[in-house]
Amino acid sequence: MRIEPAVTDEFLEILETVAAVPVTPFGPDGAPDWDCHARLIHRLVENGITLVTPNGNTGEFYTLTAEETRAATESAIRAVRGRAEVLAGVGHDVPAAISSATHARAAGARMIMVHQPVSPYLSADGWVDYHVAIAEAVPEMGVVLYIRDPKIGGRHIRRLGKQCPNVVGVKYGVRDMVGFAGVARDAGLARFTWLAGLAELTAPGCWAYGARGFTSGLANVAPRISVGMLQALQAGDHPGALRLWAEARAFEELRAADSSADNVSVVKEALAQLGLARRDVRPPSRLLPDEIRGEIGKILASWGLEAQDGDQ
Repeated sequence: MRIEPAVTDEFLEILETVAAVPVTPFGPDGAPDWDCHARLIHRLVENGITLVTPNGNTGEFYTLTAEETRAATESAIRAVRGRAEVLAGVGHDVPAAISSATHARAAGARMIMVHQPVSPYLSADGWVDYHVAIAEAVPEMGVVLYIRDPKIGGRHIRRLGKQCPNVVGVKYGVRDMVGFAGVARDAGLARFTWLAGLAELTAPGCWAYGARGFTSGLANVAPRISVGMLQALQAGDHPGALRLWAEARAFEELRAADSSADNVSVVKEALAQLGLARRDVRPPSRLLPDEIRGEIGKILASWGLEAQDGDQ
């Protein structure tokens, strides 16, 4: 059963927002703490987030077992209680991605985000084949692409979109605004909803070239900034969006430093200082040194967020 045009239009509109990527909190035993996971997602939704992406990179997707990724999807669906849409992350080999997608569909999700394939031998044509196999296995679900490799051009995305009408969105995670502008137009600017895949730092620039949504890990900590930036961009208030960009900059640059080595650790450290979750991460991420922890504390204070418990 192929996706209906009206449903496609609905998915395109749903994606025009902040796609918040919740962390996967761990308990003292190292296992995911699903009660905490639900509380964090509830906090996101209560603060205006309408799209939640469990099993994103900020959720440490590649460190989770298959069973844990399924549990993360189920936890998110229970936590939003129909108040927000769930965009479930899937990936790895084709059978694993299809299995995760069909599980997400059965659990109640209507959309999936397909992670960039992890392989030392990635061809652009093979990338198309990979996504065709997944999208065709769940033709009634909306599919969002995650682009992290500049060799994937607009012509490849256009070809994929023609073959698979349920491919509705593109999360563009290459730090190249000019490249994004060209890729979006070569693929079809109106055919997909384009999301700035490098979050708040690139959202205003990508918006100028046609993005109408962006992803966010920062929203775990300060959803006010993320939702406010979206509202400013939607209202055409570019100065207002840039003021919020300036607020987010120091935090997001800590996450982006050293090829994003501390991307998740920075978010979890902030949550720990706010008493919302433990700071534990799984390798190859690391716990942060005291110097960076101190910087995060100063950023939280500048946002008017009061540290509750820095010892989690």
